[in-house]
Amino acid sequence: MFELNQLRCFTTVAEELHFGRAAVRLHMTQPPLSRQMQLLEQRLGVTLFARTSRSVRLTSAGRSFLADARQILRLAENATLAVQRAARGESGSVTIGFTAASGYGVMPGMIAQCRARVPDVEVNLREMVTTEQIEALSVGTLDLALLRPHASLTEFESIRLVREPLMAALPAAHPLARRRTLALSDFEGAAFVMYSPIEARYFHDLVTGVFATAGVKPEYTQYTSQIHSILALVAAGLGAALVPAAATNLHFERVVFREVRKMRSMRPVELYIAWKPDNDNPARQKVVEACLEYTRSAVTVTAAIPTSRAGTHHDP
Repeated sequence: MFELNQLRCFTTVAEELHFGRAAVRLHMTQPPLSRQMQLLEQRLGVTLFARTSRSVRLTSAGRSFLADARQILRLAENATLAVQRAARGESGSVTIGFTAASGYGVMPGMIAQCRARVPDVEVNLREMVTTEQIEALSVGTLDLALLRPHASLTEFESIRLVREPLMAALPAAHPLARRRTLALSDFEGAAFVMYSPIEARYFHDLVTGVFATAGVKPEYTQYTSQIHSILALVAAGLGAALVPAAATNLHFERVVFREVRKMRSMRPVELYIAWKPDNDNPARQKVVEACLEYTRSAVTVTAAIPTSRAGTHHDP
């Protein structure tokens, strides 16, 4: 089988139709070039050049082979460039898990930033709750996860992307909806739509902790797992709720959002990006960089990507 270097020599001689000039272009002397062409002809079993003391011309077989030789060289060059880009993380694919709430929060902007920064990296998105993402990271079906704080984060590398306050969501006809701002004490004994303690453990513990700290006891009327479901129940007049600030992007009819005083100084809603320490997908690092770049400019969160260490997470 012929070698790529022989094809380069052949195409150069075919373009110059002169061994001396071709040798100069190839930065070699003429005898080795002539030898390479003899070896190529022997391996192909055809004569590529008709040579005289005064001229060199392509034979019919040589003209036919020239197009294929050029194509093979182009493919080889493209393959080299492609594998180098993949090694640098500039191409390839990354699979990202995300929670529903991040889907209408920062996630769309981060994905747009990824597409702008590394357009040749294919981003595959999977909506999952945090516990599902933890399992998928463990078995390697996710490269990255956008998830809430979880005890199992200690098994992964993670960086906090977002901190945002809880806001009150109220039925438009609710008496508290007439106020510009609220206090947690306003929810004492009030009908309240609550997060499920199983399917939405993070938000359930967060909200119950906020009320416990304030010494407030609402009347929990409904339990559900997804923020958009909670807002639907609020819109139906079944009670108020506390939701992350990003939920205001959902624009539910018959739902109004109000700031709760002192809420910003209390435990905020957090979103992390996490990955398995031994994940060796070069494109994963590029996507993390793009996500951090977006959150730095859009969400007042900064973080530098550290050297990966298992069982650590990093705050900005």
